[in-house]
Amino acid sequence: MARPISELSDDVTSKDYTDPISVALIGSCTNSSYEDMSRAASLAEQAKAKGIKAKIPLLITPGSEQIRGTIERDGQMDSLKDIGATVLANACGPCIGQWNRPELENDEQNTIVTTFNRNFPGRNDGHRSTLNFIGSPEMIIALALGGKLSFNPLKDDLIAADGTKFKLEPPKPAPEVPAEGFMKPEGIFIAPPDNSDNVEVVIDPNSKRLQRLEPFLKWDGKDFEEIPIMVKAKGKCTTDHISPAGAWLSLRGHLNNLSDNMLLGAVNAFNDKVGEGKNIISGNIESFSKIARQYKENQMRWVIIGDNNYGEGSSREHAAMTPRYLGCAAVITKSLARIHETNLKKQGILALTFSNPNDYDKILEDDRISLLELDNMQPDKQVKCIISHADGSKDEILLNHSYNKAQIEWFKSGSALNVLRNK
Repeated sequence: MARPISELSDDVTSKDYTDPISVALIGSCTNSSYEDMSRAASLAEQAKAKGIKAKIPLLITPGSEQIRGTIERDGQMDSLKDIGATVLANACGPCIGQWNRPELENDEQNTIVTTFNRNFPGRNDGHRSTLNFIGSPEMIIALALGGKLSFNPLKDDLIAADGTKFKLEPPKPAPEVPAEGFMKPEGIFIAPPDNSDNVEVVIDPNSKRLQRLEPFLKWDGKDFEEIPIMVKAKGKCTTDHISPAGAWLSLRGHLNNLSDNMLLGAVNAFNDKVGEGKNIISGNIESFSKIARQYKENQMRWVIIGDNNYGEGSSREHAAMTPRYLGCAAVITKSLARIHETNLKKQGILALTFSNPNDYDKILEDDRISLLELDNMQPDKQVKCIISHADGSKDEILLNHSYNKAQIEWFKSGSALNVLRNK
């Protein structure tokens, strides 16, 4: 849905986008380099010279502590602050939903503009009704000064403090490397003790945010036979759909509590519901985490079926850890995002892909999945899968994997961490 700025105003009308911008955001890990911040500051200096500020909240997240310190030293930070920007700590920040939106009283449709690299529904603030339009740092500054999505800095005027009209000029060329070099952060790394054998980590047993991480159980050596399907994910299913961020991140140190968000954003191909599926024990439609907890109580392992590029997005391991914690045995997809595939392997979940992608269509809601001959799992050897249908019929299919010998040991030991602990 990319478009030049010249077409955006027409789309605001034809697509019924919300024209007033509620917040403008620059930074996080993307579009937040020294060069990016310098271009943004170039436009900020133009606005400052005309005596105007951003018409809406403008939040800036430097890409690193090194970038933050360097733009503070070289003046870009002051230029941005002078037009009303708030400079945040260098972290994921609003990109991953780590911010408050007090101006949203309800879940009303609203527009934000950002330089982030992801803008699917619910990504940046947990509200699927928030529309996120992505642009360059200088374009986001311009839109913050204009205050509306329909503002086109190439042809539209701004009003200076003295009432005169002016247009923004393109940003001045910005260096990739500052003339004085980058600031070197100091005092931000705390080295571990020389001898940690006698160190006791004390955790409040009543804490809602911290929980001791216990090792996952090793594989019992048995095939996974007749296990139920938790979800057949439809379309895009990113790490944020599997383990949403935002307010949930306050629980990232407590695996049990965090697991309540498992698959909360996944679209279920069986019913088109978001975050809900059929509980084969009760027959009810319930949240995936609630179903998984009941399966776990009954010592039932289960499987996730995924679409193309399942698990794309961040490197967040929670998207693999929470399914593993609640009993996921395998993830079977048309294709897997590379980093998430590795994370699944590290947590002891079988990461598998259909040899024939069309086999995805054979999976029905009440099917049971069997993964066989796992004791003889080898690199480049396909895994045999039996799909048992409710009517008694069966389909035998083959599944691919990319495990090497060391990664197969991760699976057998229950996780990569278990392997390391035993060495």
